[in-house]
Amino acid sequence: MTIQFKDHFINNRGVTIHCIESVPTTDEIQTNLSPLLISPGLSMRAEEYKDLMEQLSPRRCIALSFRGRGLSDTPAQGYALEHHISDIVAVTKHLQLENFHLMAYSRGVSYALGYALRNRPPLRSIILQDYPAAHKQMSEEWAEDYIHNYLIPHHRIECIRVEAVHGIQRESQEVEFWEELHSIDVPVLVLRGATEEALIQDEHEQQYSKHLTNGKVVTFHRSGHDLHNTERDKFIHTLQAFLHAH
Repeated sequence: MTIQFKDHFINNRGVTIHCIESVPTTDEIQTNLSPLLISPGLSMRAEEYKDLMEQLSPRRCIALSFRGRGLSDTPAQGYALEHHISDIVAVTKHLQLENFHLMAYSRGVSYALGYALRNRPPLRSIILQDYPAAHKQMSEEWAEDYIHNYLIPHHRIECIRVEAVHGIQRESQEVEFWEELHSIDVPVLVLRGATEEALIQDEHEQQYSKHLTNGKVVTFHRSGHDLHNTERDKFIHTLQAFLHAH
């Protein structure tokens, strides 16, 4: 099945947030498949999920670019956890999402968990990729290192603006969600890598297992943080099986 992508530009209190929605081109749209909303990693933009959205067709999928990323606006300030959560809220309200799956990667996990725990939306499930249940405070040294040793050499400066990196660093505060995870009453799939580049360590897996009432952890033994690319087939199979089961 082929799909088309529809762009949305959503006004979130004066900040335009861009998202992409996958739309099957066939008349046989399977309305019984609940939508999937994607909360990208720190420097990722919505367009980077088009390949995944195609593989998940005919399921309706939506990926957003958070403020300061992709085609979204880059405000001078407003990069705290609550501002990123508000970007998700704006997208869900604009697209009238209900009874949907929520998937997040890397720092997008903290935005997604903050959204799920603060707003209590009508979710079917949550998928968390290789990140602890915490919103980390970033140092001034982190911002400069991230810009000069990752974004510039890896040609990702067009994905997230320098102003946004500094804003995230300046407005970040440490928040942990571990003790709140027990209140999530939908199935949660946690995906983690096993090599030294992975951000979920054994102690984090233990914390997830302890606090989630309906959680499952799947380990990608040949992967680090980038498990969705390193073990692509396993990632797609694991994701599809979980979505179809719930």
